[in-house]
Amino acid sequence: MPKPPPSPKVAVLVYDGLCTFEYGIAVEVFGLPRPELGPGWYRLATCAVEPGPMRACGGLRVEADHGLEGLEDAGLVIVPGWKGPDVLPPAPLVEALRRAHAGGARLMSICSGVFVLAAAGLLAGRRATTHWRYAERLTAAYPDIVFDPDVLYVDEGQVLTSAGSAAGLDLALHLVRRDHGPEIANHVARRLVLPAHRNGGQRQYVERPVASERSRLSELLDAMRGRLDHPWTIGELARRAAMSERTFNRRFLEAAGSAPGAWLAAARVDRARELLEAADLSIEDVARRSGFGSPATLRHHFRRQLGVSPTDYRDQFGLRARAAGLA
Repeated sequence: MPKPPPSPKVAVLVYDGLCTFEYGIAVEVFGLPRPELGPGWYRLATCAVEPGPMRACGGLRVEADHGLEGLEDAGLVIVPGWKGPDVLPPAPLVEALRRAHAGGARLMSICSGVFVLAAAGLLAGRRATTHWRYAERLTAAYPDIVFDPDVLYVDEGQVLTSAGSAAGLDLALHLVRRDHGPEIANHVARRLVLPAHRNGGQRQYVERPVASERSRLSELLDAMRGRLDHPWTIGELARRAAMSERTFNRRFLEAAGSAPGAWLAAARVDRARELLEAADLSIEDVARRSGFGSPATLRHHFRRQLGVSPTDYRDQFGLRARAAGLA
């Protein structure tokens, strides 16, 4: 079962030049009252990096309820973007982040906020990501970071980083899932009118196919999702997209961020996760309905992508596990 956060308090940094959208992500996921989810839900605190009032993108002025002392008892600290990759965070902020980390708080950056965590030395030797247009500057300034350019977010346990701004929503939902389980994460995602989990990495947004190809590929992706148990082949997919196999493979990679086989395996794993969470089915039935055909193939791909077996996953997040947790 998911473990509760070390503290329900979520401290969000506020600074002059605040990235409004990234800040809004933190508020929308962690700051809205959700009485239907029980008393253990997060509580938001805004923490000023510098004396106010401060400006935010879009012509707003903001004033926080706390200073950096608000980080001391937080279970999660969010860096919602930053002023720029070349702007070093002030020493008091760096020290406050280090103290929070040493005290067990989790630190989460959205987009350019990764530069703040990097400057504090909290990403050395760890995997991390950020928006693709900041990749070269991050790796040049901090070569000790294991940079992953093709993911929407990275969870290193106590330190979490997201790619572009909207990927902060993916990371926030992932953290809700980690803290409160899939059912509550799915509930929050539905309220946001978002998928609970997005496939692919940010490479799919760097280059785009032309409009007509994008339309054909979009229809094809929908068809693949709708028939995951179909034995799709590259030849059939290329014919449906009206392309040669070589062109199809290249365009699919540009549009979806992964090769057709890898995308299909990820979609099937997602379907298997849903079945394991929501239905009391045998592993054989899950393998068949998700398109893997055999339990052995399901176990191979499931462990490769998620690091656990389907049986262990069901024991943690399935109906029986949730019923035991509610008993």
